[in-house]
Amino acid sequence: MGFMATIKAQQAMRAHGKGDLEQAKKLYEEAIDKGLVSARPMLGYAILLIREGSYDKAMPLLIKTQKCSDLTPDQKSQLFVDYAACLMKKGELDKAIHLLEKQHNRAPIGLTYQTLGYMYVEKYSGAKPVAEAAPEKAAEAPEMPENADTEASAEEAAEQPKAKTQEDIDREWQEGIDKMFAFIQESVDYDDEDPVCLDNLGQAYYRVTGEKDKAKEWFDKAHAEKDSQIDTLWFLSRYDLEAGDKAAAIAKLEKALEGRFSPLNFCTKDMVREEVSRLKA
Repeated sequence: MGFMATIKAQQAMRAHGKGDLEQAKKLYEEAIDKGLVSARPMLGYAILLIREGSYDKAMPLLIKTQKCSDLTPDQKSQLFVDYAACLMKKGELDKAIHLLEKQHNRAPIGLTYQTLGYMYVEKYSGAKPVAEAAPEKAAEAPEMPENADTEASAEEAAEQPKAKTQEDIDREWQEGIDKMFAFIQESVDYDDEDPVCLDNLGQAYYRVTGEKDKAKEWFDKAHAEKDSQIDTLWFLSRYDLEAGDKAAAIAKLEKALEGRFSPLNFCTKDMVREEVSRLKA
């Protein structure tokens, strides 16, 4: 890596730290153009891109960063989480989960417990898949090409997976929910003071099974550990509204707006801002 690449990277990180994001982006790009191959500034730039929603630009940068010789184990874990976050935001949640499951099995740490737990909640709070109707049988089978290996073709046909019934899907979905709860509980056992893991358990009960009384217990614990956590404040504001305490809900939401939002938050800044405006109207 050249001298100028190092200087530009240092300037970029200083601008990033001061919140001058446009200048930081310009300097990061200049550093990369001059041959930057250092994990810390490259990860810093990737995070900046992810926070602004430039996932297609961040992903190849993360792949390049993986080859940096100065990449530490902690930075590697962060890199995988960042890449998985990009996949999730691009609508590839299952791929993101698979990536993090492999990484977590290799090296379980708090960061992957936090992120993978949240992604499980995202998956199982969504719509359950519905069995697809079997395709209609063609009126006439296509002719077999000359010299075709009929035995191999028959074998391949036999190996084709059968279409899943709704009963199969329902069973697998419930097994997935059970796995989600087991994993998030394991994450809390791993660190019972981790506010993200505590919040994940609250969200699992609130969003997946609808057990709001159980959920509040875990949101309260998360809030006791970190009273500025964005998602926890959002969900606790829901309970305030149910209790008729609009002022308490607004206070929590305004506090949430002071936080730094990420792609791994349940709520976006716009979502919180619009809710505050609605409640104040």
